[in-house]
Amino acid sequence: MMADLFRRSRPLSNDITLAFAHPEERAIASAGADPRDRISLRDHVVEADIGAFQQERGQTQRLRFNVVVEVRPHPAPLADDVDLILSYDRIAEAIQAELAAERLNLLETLAEKVAERILAEPQAMRAFVRVEKLDRGPGALGVEIVRSRAAQPVQRTAADGSQAAIHPRVVYLANPAIDAPDLAARLTALQALPEPVILTVGLPDGPRPDSGNRVVQRRIDLLAIEQNAWRLAARDRRCVVVSTRTEIDWAMRHRQIIVWAPSKIVLDAVDGPKSAPSDAVALALWLAETLAAAQLDIHGDMSVPAGSRVPVRHLPR
Repeated sequence: MMADLFRRSRPLSNDITLAFAHPEERAIASAGADPRDRISLRDHVVEADIGAFQQERGQTQRLRFNVVVEVRPHPAPLADDVDLILSYDRIAEAIQAELAAERLNLLETLAEKVAERILAEPQAMRAFVRVEKLDRGPGALGVEIVRSRAAQPVQRTAADGSQAAIHPRVVYLANPAIDAPDLAARLTALQALPEPVILTVGLPDGPRPDSGNRVVQRRIDLLAIEQNAWRLAARDRRCVVVSTRTEIDWAMRHRQIIVWAPSKIVLDAVDGPKSAPSDAVALALWLAETLAAAQLDIHGDMSVPAGSRVPVRHLPR
């Protein structure tokens, strides 16, 4: 009886040991009959502002990355040419690029984004990504994921096989434009445009709370803009209010009329807008530049900050 129990417990013990092993060992243990080459990045420590709790915002903490990438063997001799291999630098750059793109709440999200970026490299076939917080307690708190190229979502591609970039039309609607009797006709015209449309709005008319605190007031004003966004959406069922970059990307691909709720993207941005939310056109311009928009249309008598990197057109309000 004891021998049988011991035999049954050994796989569990091995699984526990393997769970806490370095991703390199997990890659070896899960390799198929035709094992691939592997490259790794061990104990790569960076500082980042990350976390879902309020006390984590505005504070950097150390993150430790351990990454193993299984790569497709190169069909031709390498000839000692660095351009023919997946460089270690590309793994570190993937981490840095995702940390710089936006502020994230979850390590799980960060690990997913790093793995997705690595698997975009032509040589990469499978990625093991472990991310740990080193400053949240006496030990390391972390997550580990495994992703393969076959499991990655299909990207929209151009006719020549390259990935097609989406450049939306960002449209700012002042309050008179939201309330205009011809709103439905304007939206129909926007739907006919060749590029997807993202509608932005400003603060609603009327009083709002005045906190006397710049940081708090920023949140209050962003939430007030979101209330105005929902007011616009209520006027036409074709309008879809979105708050995350993922939602925006999905809605653009499906040709929906997007109404931007700005709080999450603005507050999570590593390099966010410098102007206050009360400057709604500057906020719309920041979004247009962030998304590499084809154009910013302004329905209203509003001035535009100098130095725009996106073409701007003023239209009747």
